[in-house]
Amino acid sequence: MKKNITRFILMACAFVFSIALVLSCALFWPMPKLALPVKYRYVFIKSINIVDVVSGKTLNKRDILIRGNTISKIDTSGNLKIPLNALVVNGSNKFLIPGLWDMHTHSNQFSEWLHHPLYIANGVTGIRDMSGQLGRDDSYWVGSQERLGWNSEILENKRISPRYVLQSSYQIDGRFSVPDGYPSFFKLQQIEDVDSLLQFYSQAKVDFIKVYNRIPAKSYEKLLSKAPKYGMHIAGHKPAEVSLKKAIVLGQKSFEHGRLFLNESSQDTIVSLLQLMNTNNTYWVPTLQTLKFEASAHIPAFTNNPNLRYITWIQRALWWAPDVNANRKRNLSKDGKGLSTIFYNTAKKHIKIADSIGVRIMSGTDVSDSYIFPGFSLHKELQDLRSCGMSSLSALQAATINPAKFIGNDSLYGSINSGKIADMIILTKNPLDNIENTKNVFGVLFNGLYYDAKKLEELKAFTTNASSSFHINVKLFFSLFNSPLIRVQWAD
Repeated sequence: MKKNITRFILMACAFVFSIALVLSCALFWPMPKLALPVKYRYVFIKSINIVDVVSGKTLNKRDILIRGNTISKIDTSGNLKIPLNALVVNGSNKFLIPGLWDMHTHSNQFSEWLHHPLYIANGVTGIRDMSGQLGRDDSYWVGSQERLGWNSEILENKRISPRYVLQSSYQIDGRFSVPDGYPSFFKLQQIEDVDSLLQFYSQAKVDFIKVYNRIPAKSYEKLLSKAPKYGMHIAGHKPAEVSLKKAIVLGQKSFEHGRLFLNESSQDTIVSLLQLMNTNNTYWVPTLQTLKFEASAHIPAFTNNPNLRYITWIQRALWWAPDVNANRKRNLSKDGKGLSTIFYNTAKKHIKIADSIGVRIMSGTDVSDSYIFPGFSLHKELQDLRSCGMSSLSALQAATINPAKFIGNDSLYGSINSGKIADMIILTKNPLDNIENTKNVFGVLFNGLYYDAKKLEELKAFTTNASSSFHINVKLFFSLFNSPLIRVQWAD
């Protein structure tokens, strides 16, 4: 008997030791590296059709000379001289559009492997991240310092990543969003906390405060009045204690998600609010893909998405699967059946009205939410904007010139002109004919580098391998559970 007990204990110890050894190896296993394309001093695109996202015209058979990361010259094909040793790209029967922007994302410590390659592979060259940190490094979420570091490495051609335009705070959601042990001013329970919060994020080189639903009304009002003095603005959700009209008048610069008007009492009220948004130059990022997911979670054709190969099994199991199950259950229940579809279709009707009034709409997807795939979902978002009744041109503007104007830098980004940054996508078909053509990416020019079709496939394969690797899933698991911010979000 004693021998059996001893044998069992030894086997148990060996098993535990083996598991600990495997996990330790996974945690310390080196992360994969991705090589950048060859750098050329000049890139020459020959005889391509340029889509003017401002006028809606297509300029046929143009030659473009790119020096470094800047468009040097544009002229009718045959008029420009090709510099010695330039990379020549044949643009015959192809179409050139500005790089696309996703204006609502959530990046994390694993975005280098799981997000960035897919953004570039899909022609998404600029993103506005809506996440941040609370005064200390986090094991999962990234903050302004990481994103600014990525931007610097992009310019030095040391990193494959989209540009991170405008730096966000962490979501400010009152006392419920702040873990124990963090400075109390992040909770904004007192209006005296506003200056402390703004001073902290100003020193962190943050451009805007991302507000959420449960921020106290008085703190929110003080935040909007004080933020410009610190060189910041306010973006995010509409706080529950504040009317949408008041939030617009107070100067919130952008509102997120498609549910923005679902609690308004009448169509006339919605029209009046949209007119006010237009007058006040207020932007709207509907993120229709989040509502589409909620409406479609019970449909196998939707949930059996081939892009799941780009998502780690840890994220699918711990984050996405419970979300799918909850929405599926509601969609199939007696009381919830069809409700999410009504929300989705109602939001699309509101977008149509907003577009007709002239409200500035920007494309955004809400990566890393359930069934939001970096890069791929932005093309779906543009298609959904088109299905709302927006023209293909307006949908394209939502991902190009509108974001460039929002950040106040349309002199360098958002359209294709001499002197602008050469972040551009070569397509096989004209997106003005059909917005779905944005997904037919032939090549991507970004920061002076050309990603050809072979390189684009390499980027996708890289993330496929990364998402399925054991060591990255183990690292992600520990990253999630070691993050106080994630634990609070999940508990909430």
